[in-house]
Amino acid sequence: MNDLIVVEKIAQWQKLKMLVLDCVSSPITKRVYNMALDEFYGWFQQEPRPGFTKATVSAWRVSLEARGLGSSSIIIRMSAIRKLAAEAADNGLLAPELAAGISRVKSAKSTGIRVGNWLSVRQAQSLLNAPDVTTARGMRDRAILAVLLGCGLRRSEVAALTFQHLQQRDGRWCIVDLVGKHGRVRTAPMPTWVKVAIDAWTAGTAIGAGHVFRPVNRAGCITGERLGEKVVWQLIKPYAEAAGVPGIAPHDCRRTCAKLCRAAGGELEQIQLLLGHASVQTTERYLGTKQDLVHAPNDGIKLRVAI
Repeated sequence: MNDLIVVEKIAQWQKLKMLVLDCVSSPITKRVYNMALDEFYGWFQQEPRPGFTKATVSAWRVSLEARGLGSSSIIIRMSAIRKLAAEAADNGLLAPELAAGISRVKSAKSTGIRVGNWLSVRQAQSLLNAPDVTTARGMRDRAILAVLLGCGLRRSEVAALTFQHLQQRDGRWCIVDLVGKHGRVRTAPMPTWVKVAIDAWTAGTAIGAGHVFRPVNRAGCITGERLGEKVVWQLIKPYAEAAGVPGIAPHDCRRTCAKLCRAAGGELEQIQLLLGHASVQTTERYLGTKQDLVHAPNDGIKLRVAI
Protein backbone atom coordinates (compact mmCIF):
# COMPACT_ATOMS: atom_id res chain seq x y z
CA MET A 1 0.00 0.00 0.00
CA ASN A 2 1.25 3.44 -0.89
CA ASP A 3 2.38 5.59 2.03
CA LEU A 4 -0.25 8.09 0.99
CA ILE A 5 -3.70 7.24 2.23
CA VAL A 6 -5.80 5.48 -0.37
CA VAL A 7 -9.08 7.36 -0.64
CA GLU A 8 -10.06 6.43 -4.17
CA LYS A 9 -12.14 3.47 -3.07
CA ILE A 10 -15.27 4.29 -1.13
CA ALA A 11 -15.03 1.17 1.03
CA GLN A 12 -11.54 2.12 2.21
CA TRP A 13 -12.60 5.68 2.82
CA GLN A 14 -15.60 4.62 4.88
CA LYS A 15 -13.42 2.32 6.96
CA LEU A 16 -10.98 5.12 7.73
CA LYS A 17 -13.77 7.57 8.45
CA MET A 18 -15.25 5.17 10.98
CA LEU A 19 -11.89 5.01 12.76
CA VAL A 20 -12.21 8.76 13.31
CA LEU A 21 -15.86 8.72 14.34
CA ASP A 22 -15.36 5.81 16.73
CA CYS A 23 -12.81 7.91 18.65
CA VAL A 24 -15.35 10.68 19.29
CA SER A 25 -17.70 10.29 22.25
CA SER A 26 -19.96 13.31 21.77
CA PRO A 27 -22.89 12.63 19.37
CA ILE A 28 -22.79 16.26 18.27
CA THR A 29 -19.05 16.18 17.46
CA LYS A 30 -19.50 12.82 15.73
CA ARG A 31 -22.19 14.27 13.49
CA VAL A 32 -20.15 17.39 12.65
CA TYR A 33 -17.00 15.35 11.91
CA ASN A 34 -18.99 12.99 9.68
CA MET A 35 -20.27 15.94 7.67
CA ALA A 36 -16.81 17.55 7.47
CA LEU A 37 -15.10 14.35 6.30
CA ASP A 38 -17.73 13.64 3.65
CA GLU A 39 -17.36 17.21 2.46
CA PHE A 40 -13.58 16.81 2.20
CA TYR A 41 -13.90 13.50 0.35
CA GLY A 42 -16.29 15.03 -2.18
CA TRP A 43 -13.87 17.90 -2.78
CA PHE A 44 -10.90 15.51 -3.03
CA GLN A 45 -12.58 13.53 -5.82
CA GLN A 46 -13.42 16.55 -7.96
CA GLU A 47 -9.98 16.62 -9.63
CA PRO A 48 -6.65 14.75 -9.54
CA ARG A 49 -4.67 15.48 -6.39
CA PRO A 50 -1.23 14.38 -5.17
CA GLY A 51 -2.69 12.42 -2.26
CA PHE A 52 -3.42 13.09 1.37
CA THR A 53 -0.57 15.52 1.96
CA LYS A 54 0.13 18.84 3.58
CA ALA A 55 -0.27 20.56 0.21
CA THR A 56 -3.67 18.94 -0.35
CA VAL A 57 -4.93 19.90 3.09
CA SER A 58 -3.63 23.45 2.59
CA ALA A 59 -5.59 23.62 -0.66
CA TRP A 60 -8.66 22.35 1.19
CA ARG A 61 -8.34 25.13 3.75
CA VAL A 62 -8.01 27.72 0.95
CA SER A 63 -11.17 26.35 -0.66
CA LEU A 64 -13.03 26.73 2.63
CA GLU A 65 -11.92 30.33 2.92
CA ALA A 66 -12.98 30.95 -0.69
CA ARG A 67 -16.48 29.79 0.19
CA GLY A 68 -16.68 32.55 2.77
CA LEU A 69 -17.07 30.23 5.75
CA GLY A 70 -16.63 31.70 9.21
CA SER A 71 -13.56 30.97 11.29
CA SER A 72 -15.42 28.58 13.61
CA SER A 73 -16.71 26.53 10.64
CA ILE A 74 -13.22 26.28 9.17
CA ILE A 75 -11.68 25.36 12.52
CA ILE A 76 -14.15 22.48 12.97
CA ARG A 77 -13.48 21.14 9.47
CA MET A 78 -9.72 21.36 9.89
CA SER A 79 -9.94 19.63 13.25
CA ALA A 80 -11.70 16.69 11.57
CA ILE A 81 -8.95 16.47 8.93
CA ARG A 82 -6.19 16.51 11.56
CA LYS A 83 -7.97 13.71 13.37
CA LEU A 84 -8.21 11.83 10.08
CA ALA A 85 -4.45 12.16 9.53
CA ALA A 86 -3.67 11.04 13.07
CA GLU A 87 -5.88 7.94 12.80
CA ALA A 88 -4.48 7.10 9.37
CA ALA A 89 -0.93 7.25 10.73
CA ASP A 90 -1.81 5.21 13.82
CA ASN A 91 -3.27 2.49 11.62
CA GLY A 92 -0.36 2.34 9.20
CA LEU A 93 -2.22 4.02 6.34
CA LEU A 94 -0.18 7.21 6.29
CA ALA A 95 3.49 7.87 6.86
CA PRO A 96 4.07 9.61 10.22
CA GLU A 97 5.96 12.47 8.56
CA LEU A 98 3.00 13.17 6.28
CA ALA A 99 0.61 13.16 9.24
CA ALA A 100 2.96 15.55 11.06
CA GLY A 101 2.98 17.86 8.06
CA ILE A 102 -0.82 17.89 7.89
CA SER A 103 -1.02 18.70 11.59
CA ARG A 104 1.05 21.84 10.92
CA VAL A 105 -1.39 23.25 8.38
CA LYS A 106 -2.71 26.42 9.93
CA SER A 107 -6.41 26.66 10.57
CA ALA A 108 -8.46 29.84 10.56
CA LYS A 109 -7.73 32.32 13.30
CA SER A 110 -10.39 32.71 15.91
CA THR A 111 -11.81 36.20 15.55
CA GLY A 112 -12.89 36.45 19.15
CA ILE A 113 -15.86 35.32 21.16
CA ARG A 114 -18.47 33.38 19.23
CA VAL A 115 -21.09 35.79 17.99
CA GLY A 116 -24.57 34.64 18.86
CA ASN A 117 -27.97 36.04 19.66
CA TRP A 118 -29.03 37.18 23.11
CA LEU A 119 -32.65 38.13 23.72
CA SER A 120 -33.84 40.84 26.02
CA VAL A 121 -36.51 40.04 28.61
CA ARG A 122 -39.12 41.54 26.32
CA GLN A 123 -37.96 39.52 23.33
CA ALA A 124 -37.75 36.33 25.37
CA GLN A 125 -41.26 36.90 26.66
CA SER A 126 -42.53 37.42 23.12
CA LEU A 127 -40.89 34.18 22.02
CA LEU A 128 -42.39 32.32 24.96
CA ASN A 129 -45.85 33.69 24.14
CA ALA A 130 -45.63 32.85 20.43
CA PRO A 131 -47.04 29.26 20.46
CA ASP A 132 -50.80 28.83 20.18
CA VAL A 133 -51.59 27.25 23.54
CA THR A 134 -55.11 26.32 22.47
CA THR A 135 -53.51 23.36 20.66
CA ALA A 136 -51.58 20.38 22.00
CA ARG A 137 -48.59 21.19 19.84
CA GLY A 138 -48.59 24.78 21.01
CA MET A 139 -48.66 23.70 24.66
CA ARG A 140 -45.75 21.36 24.03
CA ASP A 141 -43.75 23.97 22.16
CA ARG A 142 -44.29 26.60 24.85
CA ALA A 143 -43.02 24.12 27.44
CA ILE A 144 -39.95 23.43 25.29
CA LEU A 145 -39.24 27.15 24.93
CA ALA A 146 -39.67 27.57 28.68
CA VAL A 147 -37.10 24.85 29.39
CA LEU A 148 -34.66 26.36 26.89
CA LEU A 149 -35.03 29.92 28.18
CA GLY A 150 -35.42 29.14 31.87
CA CYS A 151 -33.05 26.23 32.41
CA GLY A 152 -30.52 26.71 29.62
CA LEU A 153 -30.70 23.14 28.32
CA ARG A 154 -29.14 22.12 25.03
CA ARG A 155 -31.57 20.86 22.40
CA SER A 156 -30.25 17.31 22.78
CA GLU A 157 -30.93 17.56 26.51
CA VAL A 158 -34.48 18.79 25.89
CA ALA A 159 -35.13 15.85 23.56
CA ALA A 160 -33.74 13.41 26.16
CA LEU A 161 -35.67 14.92 29.09
CA THR A 162 -37.74 12.35 31.02
CA PHE A 163 -40.16 12.54 33.93
CA GLN A 164 -37.52 10.85 36.05
CA HIS A 165 -35.40 13.98 35.64
CA LEU A 166 -38.14 16.15 37.19
CA GLN A 167 -37.73 15.89 40.94
CA GLN A 168 -37.82 18.08 44.01
CA ARG A 169 -34.58 19.07 45.67
CA ASP A 170 -34.24 21.47 48.62
CA GLY A 171 -37.96 22.20 48.46
CA ARG A 172 -38.04 23.15 44.78
CA TRP A 173 -38.44 21.50 41.39
CA CYS A 174 -35.25 20.66 39.53
CA ILE A 175 -34.01 18.74 36.53
CA VAL A 176 -31.74 16.22 38.23
CA ASP A 177 -29.01 13.92 36.95
CA LEU A 178 -29.05 15.58 33.56
CA VAL A 179 -26.36 14.04 31.34
CA GLY A 180 -24.86 16.77 29.18
CA LYS A 181 -21.90 17.23 26.91
CA HIS A 182 -19.07 14.71 27.31
CA GLY A 183 -21.20 12.77 29.79
CA ARG A 184 -21.07 15.43 32.50
CA VAL A 185 -23.96 15.16 34.98
CA ARG A 186 -25.60 18.21 36.55
CA THR A 187 -28.75 19.40 38.29
CA ALA A 188 -30.62 22.40 36.90
CA PRO A 189 -33.02 24.27 39.22
CA MET A 190 -36.34 24.99 37.54
CA PRO A 191 -38.14 28.33 37.88
CA THR A 192 -41.82 28.04 38.81
CA TRP A 193 -42.98 29.36 35.45
CA VAL A 194 -41.08 26.59 33.65
CA LYS A 195 -42.80 23.92 35.77
CA VAL A 196 -46.16 25.58 35.07
CA ALA A 197 -45.51 25.33 31.33
CA ILE A 198 -44.54 21.65 31.57
CA ASP A 199 -47.57 20.83 33.71
CA ALA A 200 -49.86 22.62 31.26
CA TRP A 201 -48.49 20.44 28.45
CA THR A 202 -48.72 17.16 30.32
CA ALA A 203 -52.13 17.89 31.87
CA GLY A 204 -53.85 17.50 28.52
CA THR A 205 -52.14 14.21 27.68
CA ALA A 206 -51.86 10.77 29.17
CA ILE A 207 -48.11 11.19 29.53
CA GLY A 208 -46.73 10.58 32.98
CA ALA A 209 -43.63 8.50 32.38
CA GLY A 210 -40.87 8.21 29.84
CA HIS A 211 -39.87 11.22 27.77
CA VAL A 212 -41.55 14.52 28.55
CA PHE A 213 -41.71 15.83 24.98
CA ARG A 214 -43.29 13.73 22.22
CA PRO A 215 -44.14 14.14 18.53
CA VAL A 216 -47.59 15.62 17.91
CA ASN A 217 -49.40 15.38 14.58
CA ARG A 218 -51.71 17.96 13.04
CA ALA A 219 -54.71 16.38 14.71
CA GLY A 220 -53.11 17.01 18.10
CA CYS A 221 -52.37 13.35 18.76
CA ILE A 222 -49.09 12.05 20.18
CA THR A 223 -47.41 9.87 17.56
CA GLY A 224 -44.20 8.67 19.19
CA GLU A 225 -42.28 8.02 22.38
CA ARG A 226 -39.59 10.67 21.98
CA LEU A 227 -39.04 13.97 20.22
CA GLY A 228 -35.95 14.24 18.00
CA GLU A 229 -33.45 16.98 18.75
CA LYS A 230 -33.72 18.13 15.12
CA VAL A 231 -37.39 18.86 15.74
CA VAL A 232 -36.44 21.01 18.72
CA TRP A 233 -34.22 23.03 16.41
CA GLN A 234 -36.83 23.33 13.66
CA LEU A 235 -39.84 24.28 15.79
CA ILE A 236 -38.22 27.49 17.03
CA LYS A 237 -37.98 29.12 13.58
CA PRO A 238 -41.66 30.08 13.06
CA TYR A 239 -42.02 31.26 16.66
CA ALA A 240 -38.88 33.37 16.39
CA GLU A 241 -40.22 35.01 13.24
CA ALA A 242 -43.58 35.61 14.88
CA ALA A 243 -41.86 37.17 17.90
CA GLY A 244 -39.81 39.49 15.70
CA VAL A 245 -36.49 37.78 16.41
CA PRO A 246 -35.82 35.71 13.25
CA GLY A 247 -32.79 33.49 13.19
CA ILE A 248 -32.95 32.43 16.83
CA ALA A 249 -31.69 28.89 17.48
CA PRO A 250 -31.97 26.69 20.58
CA HIS A 251 -28.44 27.57 21.66
CA ASP A 252 -29.35 31.26 21.51
CA CYS A 253 -32.01 30.49 24.12
CA ARG A 254 -29.27 28.92 26.23
CA ARG A 255 -27.14 32.05 25.85
CA THR A 256 -30.16 34.16 26.73
CA CYS A 257 -30.74 32.13 29.88
CA ALA A 258 -27.18 32.86 30.98
CA LYS A 259 -27.49 36.56 30.17
CA LEU A 260 -30.80 37.00 31.96
CA CYS A 261 -29.50 35.09 34.99
CA ARG A 262 -26.52 37.41 35.20
CA ALA A 263 -28.66 40.52 34.70
CA ALA A 264 -30.92 39.33 37.52
CA GLY A 265 -27.95 39.20 39.88
CA GLY A 266 -27.02 35.53 39.58
CA GLU A 267 -23.49 34.62 40.63
CA LEU A 268 -21.21 33.59 37.80
CA GLU A 269 -20.28 30.33 39.51
CA GLN A 270 -23.95 29.39 39.96
CA ILE A 271 -24.66 30.12 36.31
CA GLN A 272 -21.76 27.88 35.30
CA LEU A 273 -23.26 25.12 37.43
CA LEU A 274 -26.68 25.68 35.91
CA LEU A 275 -25.39 25.37 32.35
CA GLY A 276 -22.87 22.61 33.06
CA HIS A 277 -19.95 24.26 31.32
CA ALA A 278 -16.68 22.37 31.09
CA SER A 279 -14.98 24.71 33.57
CA VAL A 280 -17.43 23.96 36.38
CA GLN A 281 -15.32 21.23 37.93
CA THR A 282 -12.25 23.45 37.92
CA THR A 283 -14.24 26.34 39.38
CA GLU A 284 -15.62 24.15 42.17
CA ARG A 285 -12.16 22.79 42.96
CA TYR A 286 -10.52 26.20 43.17
CA LEU A 287 -13.34 28.12 44.85
CA GLY A 288 -15.16 25.37 46.72
CA THR A 289 -18.44 26.53 45.19
CA LYS A 290 -21.56 24.61 46.15
CA GLN A 291 -24.61 24.87 43.93
CA ASP A 292 -27.38 26.88 45.56
CA LEU A 293 -30.70 25.25 44.63
CA VAL A 294 -32.73 27.39 47.01
CA HIS A 295 -31.63 30.77 45.63
CA ALA A 296 -31.16 29.64 42.02
CA PRO A 297 -29.89 32.23 39.50
CA ASN A 298 -32.62 31.47 36.96
CA ASP A 299 -35.36 32.33 39.48
CA GLY A 300 -34.68 35.95 38.59
CA ILE A 301 -35.71 35.61 34.96
CA LYS A 302 -38.87 37.72 34.74
CA LEU A 303 -40.92 35.64 32.32
CA ARG A 304 -44.35 34.20 32.96
CA VAL A 305 -46.62 31.49 31.60
CA ALA A 306 -50.29 32.36 31.28
CA ILE A 307 -52.72 29.79 32.66
